[in-house]
Amino acid sequence: MGDPRKIRSKYKGPAHPWKRDRLEAEKIIKKAYGLKNKTEIYRASSRLRRFTAQAKRLIRDTSPQARVEEKQLLEKLFTLALIEKEAHLEDVLSLNVNSILDRRLQTVVSKNNLALTPKQARQFIVHGHITIHGMKVDAPSYHVKRTEEFGIAFNPISTLALETHPERNKEKKQEPSTVVLKPEQEEVKKELEELKKIEAVVGEVTE
Repeated sequence: MGDPRKIRSKYKGPAHPWKRDRLEAEKIIKKAYGLKNKTEIYRASSRLRRFTAQAKRLIRDTSPQARVEEKQLLEKLFTLALIEKEAHLEDVLSLNVNSILDRRLQTVVSKNNLALTPKQARQFIVHGHITIHGMKVDAPSYHVKRTEEFGIAFNPISTLALETHPERNKEKKQEPSTVVLKPEQEEVKKELEELKKIEAVVGEVTE
């Protein structure tokens, strides 16, 4: 039967493991998306590198075959909800790690208000409480396609499908403007605000 196939890593980590700016950016991303570890960031960045590398190659290539591959790539990325219908190859180069992480099932469940936090969304998915068009999906990293986004719901046989379930009746605490945030709460608030400003830094993750 021969030797078993060698299992190769599907992602590549950063070239320099102790770069301060990148470590700070990864810390903010990990907390904001409720990721289990930084490996999930490296998987997303590796996938992004494959898309951008293919786009760069097709931009340089002027052959008829390149135009066929260009159409296929753009259709694939549109299906994955990473670009819009009228996008071009140059638009692929503007994608970043956040673009990939935003399409993870864990993130979509949280944004659709099926969970109070990204970490709770991860728990619901892993425990089999979430379905996509009636099919149970227990992988938080599952990439939600454009046609699947509105098919996400609680598993009909799950207790969470009941609107009276305690976890569904919880509400996010609304803090009055007069209340002073604790130091740790203030720190988290600042980190979330910085998340919007780190696209340039996040680009270093994909190098």
